[in-house]
Amino acid sequence: MVANFIYNEFVVTTNNNSSLEKIIEKFRNTKQNEFPITFIAIEDNKCVGTISIFKNDLKTQNDLTPWLSALYVEPNYRKRGIAENLITTVLHKVKDLGYKTIYLRTEHTADYYKKLGWSFEKEAIDERGQATEVYKYDVV
Repeated sequence: MVANFIYNEFVVTTNNNSSLEKIIEKFRNTKQNEFPITFIAIEDNKCVGTISIFKNDLKTQNDLTPWLSALYVEPNYRKRGIAENLITTVLHKVKDLGYKTIYLRTEHTADYYKKLGWSFEKEAIDERGQATEVYKYDVV
C-alpha cells in the first residue's frame, strides 16, 4: 500500500521512470536504524499515510544528509494532524541517530514546511533538470 501511495503521488505525476516494482523493492529494504527508514500512520486499522528518511533525495546535493522524503497522507485523512505527527516522528528519529540537521526538497509545498519551522537552504536542479528548493530543519 505504501509503495502504491508513493508511486501514484510522486512517480506517475512527475514522469519519473521508476516502475512500481522498483518502488516496492525500495520499501522492502527499509530498516529501523539506518537509511532508508519508513514510517506509516495507521488509523481505523488502515494505512493512511507514510513518510521516509533517505540518505539522499537529491542526487545533485550529495553533501547533504539525511532527507525527509515521500510524505503522503490519504486525502480523506488530511487536516487531522497526521502529516505533522509523521514529520515529528522523523525529526525525533534523526536526532536519536545523532544528526543535527535534516533536509527536504519541494517544488510546491514550501509554505507548508515554512509554517512548521523549516528554513530555506538553497535552490537546486535535480538530476532530471527540474528546479527544486531545498529546506532544512535543525533538530538539536
